[in-house]
Amino acid sequence: MKKILLILQFSATAFFGIAQNKMLTLEDALVKNKTTLAPENLHQLQFVYGTDDYVYLKKITDKDVWVRGNFKSSEVPFLSLDQLNQKLKAAGSDTVSAMPVVQFNQSAEWIMKVNGSKIALNPATGKIRTIINKTISNKENVEESIGGYVAYVDSFNLYVTDGTFTKQVTTDGSKDIVYASSVHREEFGITKGTFWSNNGKQLAFYRMDQSMVTDYPIIDWSQRPAKNVNIKYPMAGDKSHHVTVGVYNAETQSVVWVKTGEPAEQYLTNIAWSPDDKYIFIAVLNRAQNYMQLNQYEAASGLFMKTVFEEHDDKYVEPLTPMLFVKNNPAEFIWQSNRDGWNHLYLYTINGTVLKQLTKGNWEVLDVKGFDDTGENLFYAATEESPITRNLYEVNLKTGISKRITQGADVHTAQVSNDGNSVIDNFSATDIPRTIQLIDTKAAKTKLLFNAPNPLAGYSLGRLSIFTINNKIGTLLYCRMYKPVNFDSTKKYPVIVYWYGGSHAQLITAGWNGGAGDYWFQYMAERGYIVFSLDTRGSDNRGKAFEQAMFRRIGDVQMEDMMSGVNYLQSLPYVDQKNMGLFGWSFGGFNTVDFMLNHPDVFKAAVAGGPVTDWRYYEIMYTERYMDTPQENPQGYAATDLTRQVDKLKGKLLLIHGLQDPVVVQQNSVRFVRAAIDKNIQVDYMIYPGHEHNVLGKDRAHLYQKVTDYFMQNIPPTPVHTGTGGPKGE
Repeated sequence: MKKILLILQFSATAFFGIAQNKMLTLEDALVKNKTTLAPENLHQLQFVYGTDDYVYLKKITDKDVWVRGNFKSSEVPFLSLDQLNQKLKAAGSDTVSAMPVVQFNQSAEWIMKVNGSKIALNPATGKIRTIINKTISNKENVEESIGGYVAYVDSFNLYVTDGTFTKQVTTDGSKDIVYASSVHREEFGITKGTFWSNNGKQLAFYRMDQSMVTDYPIIDWSQRPAKNVNIKYPMAGDKSHHVTVGVYNAETQSVVWVKTGEPAEQYLTNIAWSPDDKYIFIAVLNRAQNYMQLNQYEAASGLFMKTVFEEHDDKYVEPLTPMLFVKNNPAEFIWQSNRDGWNHLYLYTINGTVLKQLTKGNWEVLDVKGFDDTGENLFYAATEESPITRNLYEVNLKTGISKRITQGADVHTAQVSNDGNSVIDNFSATDIPRTIQLIDTKAAKTKLLFNAPNPLAGYSLGRLSIFTINNKIGTLLYCRMYKPVNFDSTKKYPVIVYWYGGSHAQLITAGWNGGAGDYWFQYMAERGYIVFSLDTRGSDNRGKAFEQAMFRRIGDVQMEDMMSGVNYLQSLPYVDQKNMGLFGWSFGGFNTVDFMLNHPDVFKAAVAGGPVTDWRYYEIMYTERYMDTPQENPQGYAATDLTRQVDKLKGKLLLIHGLQDPVVVQQNSVRFVRAAIDKNIQVDYMIYPGHEHNVLGKDRAHLYQKVTDYFMQNIPPTPVHTGTGGPKGE
């Protein structure tokens, strides 16, 4: 599941202001936006391990060739397919017919897949070792270790192999007993279920007993007759699964179970190994999610050693990132926490003493990129300049002084070399598709590597702007608007509003296309619509209070902030107030239905995709964080049960749901339709067989054709002239 005192304007005149002749098709906007109409890139750009040299894959006389360069020297060919095959053949390996994906930045070896096997080629010795044999490469959750072992799951059980001997570590795996897989429905930053020690000889792994969780039916309609496929789906207030952590020692072939204790219904997250591999650290979170203990356990015995520190919150604690031990100093580690209201970095001793808060301010640390070679400086990405920008910074652990590495009010993603002396800076702005430069962090110099051409050059596009408005309590809300092609301020235009408003998502950034991942907004602007979005309270990267404002009454602050957006739109003389539409998916789908019921005279038509319509029917981990349990918060759940409010609907409403959705189960939209029938209220409904929570691939264009047609039928567009010439009025 998954956001006017000061105007912050990003005008992209050259890109968005000059009308051209071509118009986007839905395939352009929803499919080609990821291929031929995506901003060009330097393919597989990366540092070479242990150096400040970069490499990427380049076409030279129609052949893929790796080129190599650095800050001082120009790029030169580094590795061709013929040269790679010569090395593979000399090492006794199969050759390849096309250049594979190669990782040069993981170690001195070159890591790649050859004919189904993952191998490591040592360029100095010419020798090859097999990391993952093709016989197990198609197994589930395959993960190799630095010690030469590979873990994988087969028929629900965990196996570990060294290439010659395979050990079946568990024997009771089933659909009810799940091993070595992500748990807690991938909340709390969990994305996998295996965690190799630093030396690669011990493996921590999850065991999830979900036998007590009720089966939930997902129908496979592609078979004859249709087949029921049960999943485990713990709904808010019901029984939750029980998770434990095991440690397998590959040398002794033994397993111990970590003594994480009772109650069984708790969350085990952020697993980390001590640098000497003697201890495992686990963030243990209670089911209420308001109390966390960072606990230390002995790996050899599984025994509890101590609680390093605790975190409490009146609403919820959400640990998302494991502790990071300081390079060259195993007695200290970095912890991320929003305890002061914003996600920041704290330097701890292993005994739980806070040495210092490394970062501070009304902004968020988003990601940690690692240390320099001394371990004295740490690189991180943050929103210090603005909630919609991303920049790279470096903080000194001794002094606590930070310095900014990347520049500009843009969105930067960065790779840092092993020694921290060089950074590959890949950034975009609303009118800059992509620029890549190399940065010397010591000399603060840059070297331009690539400027991507505008992939939409020649298309007739609307003008994009990003700005802020105040909500009811004076909080700034970031907004994004696409005005129609050849906008004329003397005309009135219908409006389509797209929103999300939930946690862990931010719609609007200062990056390419304003942060929108596709070009559908531009597609609609070409056809005479104003397209508007805002990030309401509840959404990401604005601090703890901004997100937690929705606690126990999801939707209330979102609707309040949307009304601030509506009031802004209605103040514009060129907005057709009687012809406005609302669109949201998932959390945004809930918000859309909620708003249509509680503010029935604002939007003429709306589309809600994959919507929650009653939070009692959503999963425990997410829902109880923001709503508590239905038993603890009956009024909050009753207020957000949209099936009870269906008779308030006045406008047109289209519900869309993936037929195999395991995230927001289809029962949500089906129950809403049933309630509408009971109240003699008309709603429209569309299903997508074979799709889960999102409609992807070629069918995505079909989905957006459906959405587009619905708005065009119910909110007719204002005709636009797409000939040459600039916009009239602003």
